Amino acid sequence: MSDDLALIAVAALWGAATGLLLPRAAYRFAAPAGEAWLTHCPGGHPVRGWLGPARCRDCARTRPGPAYGPGALLLPVVTAAVCAALAAATGTRPELGAWLLLAPVGVLLAVVDFRVRRLPDPLTLPLAGAALALLGLAALLPEHAGHWLTALYGALALCAGYFALFLINPAGMAFGDVKLALGVGATLGWYGWPTVMLGTFAGFVLGALYAGVLVVAGRAGRKSAIAFGPFLLAGAFVGLLAGAYAA
Repeated sequence: MSDDLALIAVAALWGAATGLLLPRAAYRFAAPAGEAWLTHCPGGHPVRGWLGPARCRDCARTRPGPAYGPGALLLPVVTAAVCAALAAATGTRPELGAWLLLAPVGVLLAVVDFRVRRLPDPLTLPLAGAALALLGLAALLPEHAGHWLTALYGALALCAGYFALFLINPAGMAFGDVKLALGVGATLGWYGWPTVMLGTFAGFVLGALYAGVLVVAGRAGRKSAIAFGPFLLAGAFVGLLAGAYAA
């Protein structure tokens, strides 16, 4: 039991540490669709680099105030919680390394999409490649609990399914979701087709619940579009936890 708690604590620390590096990237990627990534803070000063806090030192000298990106604690807390939950579900199996490396990118994507309804290609496409590469390495190690070929097939199947939805209703399904489905399908497919189905279904349910709350609160209409990426990722998180516990 103590070893399990130590593993969860280490995973939480990893999540908190990586989460501290995300606010600047979350700010820079949060540009409306069709526009270049942000290169200056709201005060007009250049933003250098992609990792670290979203706080401008030049602005702080003349106009002290809050950071210009996501809250300083939001991303570390969320990433730590996600990593700790994945460690609790997966244990010491080698695929945990893949989950811990992919989780910060998933959190970053969710935040960016929620803010500007955009899933950046520099994140979605490398996420899919990294997921398959990392799971391929995990499949070579003893005591893994998944199948790399199913991860590959899951990536292709989920991407194809979302592409079909995009063709049917482009206004309701963005192409960024189609590309994100590659990485999500790979992670879910590692634990088999039931996990793919559960994670996909969970994403749609969570998205529908959120949209319903907005409608009831009067903040959206029945035909209002919402960012679906966060719920696609949240559904994958639910599916991964279930698949890891059942493996």
